[in-house]
Amino acid sequence: IHRSFVVTASERRYLLQRMNTSVFRAPELVMDNIAAVTAHLVKRGQRTLTVIPARAGGSLVRDHAGGCWRMFDLIEGVVTRERANDAADAGSAARAFGQFQRALEDYRGPRLHVTMPGFHDTLQRVAALDLARAEDWNDRAGEAADAFECVDRHRSRLANFFMAAQVRYEAIVRVAHHDAKIANLLFDAASGEPICVVDLDTVMPGLSLFDFGDLVRSMVSSAAEDEPDPSRGAAEPARFAAIVRGYLDGVHHMLSADERGLLPFAAEAMVFEQGVRFLTDHLEGDEYYRIDRAGQNLDRARTQFALLESLVQQEAEFSRMVAKP
Repeated sequence: IHRSFVVTASERRYLLQRMNTSVFRAPELVMDNIAAVTAHLVKRGQRTLTVIPARAGGSLVRDHAGGCWRMFDLIEGVVTRERANDAADAGSAARAFGQFQRALEDYRGPRLHVTMPGFHDTLQRVAALDLARAEDWNDRAGEAADAFECVDRHRSRLANFFMAAQVRYEAIVRVAHHDAKIANLLFDAASGEPICVVDLDTVMPGLSLFDFGDLVRSMVSSAAEDEPDPSRGAAEPARFAAIVRGYLDGVHHMLSADERGLLPFAAEAMVFEQGVRFLTDHLEGDEYYRIDRAGQNLDRARTQFALLESLVQQEAEFSRMVAKP
């Protein structure tokens, strides 16, 4: 998303980034959140990003063209993983994000900004899809009939899930990452253990359900996100069990009983929402998600919807996993 450079000065290495202000339109507010959250994590003894302050104050520098630049200490001796290789990987990543949430449970610093309003407003995402479907600017709706069938089958149950969880149940607004996936972790190159949650641009007030849903969505299947054969995108019970164990171990006793009971349904809602987003982008001409081949976003949508159907089919089993002490 950002242009990134490694800069060496006085035998010290830094990560320099030119922020993408088309995606993050309030970069100062994004950096306010990152600075506040990382300061709290340091106090809690957590490894995290270190923001390098600007000479003029704050944590951003604007160049003569209006570009926004920021800098962090470069964390050495680490590797990243784009996907979870197996259930053990998925459980390890889920534990790390659970610990991240738990470390921020007692955050009482400056009020965090909502830097991306409506980021997980599923009703709004569905409305955008309905508009794109009605307009069909690129004449693509006809080839996606199967995807629309899945959307229409689940919209009444899942489109309002997150809002209802907050209104009807004890789903507490906390500090959430909003993009919880294994690719946003750094792992120690020697031990292979996760050491640091990164990509904090989307950290803002939200529900723990968002992050758990994203963890399941991104790791519960061994299929690639853009798998052309959606039948391969089934949820794997061993991976789901590992994610649940890891996440609940990480958050410890932070979740309310309602939140814990809603976890399997949060996974379904997040998969539904992401499928809607991929399908919308396909109809709109692939403007948001980068593609390397024609129809890739439609493949992504179909794989998400196949994963959703698999989660629904195994809902009773997955709910029992969550309920276990």
